[in-house]
Amino acid sequence: MKHTSFSPAGKVALMGLLAATAVVLSFLEGLLPSLPFLPPGAKAGFSNVAVMFTATFWGGPAALGVALVKSMFVLSTRGITAFAMSLCGGLLSATVMWVCVRLRASLIATGILGALTHNTAQLAVAMAITATPGLLSYYPLLLLFAVVAGTITGLLLKLTYPPLCRMANYLTLPQKRG
Repeated sequence: MKHTSFSPAGKVALMGLLAATAVVLSFLEGLLPSLPFLPPGAKAGFSNVAVMFTATFWGGPAALGVALVKSMFVLSTRGITAFAMSLCGGLLSATVMWVCVRLRASLIATGILGALTHNTAQLAVAMAITATPGLLSYYPLLLLFAVVAGTITGLLLKLTYPPLCRMANYLTLPQKRG
């Protein structure tokens, strides 16, 4: 379900809600303990639900904007290293999710490919920052975790997509009659 026409204020309001949702989900996820069998800092990426919805509803540039706002939140709460990882992972995965949407991939496939891309970009940044090639040994585990996490985020969006669209469409301009 795509949007019809939005007032400028409606579009700003919706983008603000989506960015705030991504920030809140990122914050809440940061409160969860890391799983002991995963590399330090590995998270499920629930905030990607907001980015993926934005990619399906508004397109790539808007999804990049939500990912950027989320990364700025990470900068203000977790520092420059986490920001670099969030920014690179978020922008690359938002782009991949938008391409998936354009190719009409399922939400689950989109979530998985977005998670795979996000983890790959973050690992590349971690390796560049630390100059530690040994981090590459985490990659198979990160790929497996990305498939699980991407499936979950894809399913979450599949379940919440209709109510999110209804909420978003409350902000549309009234249709002119006659």
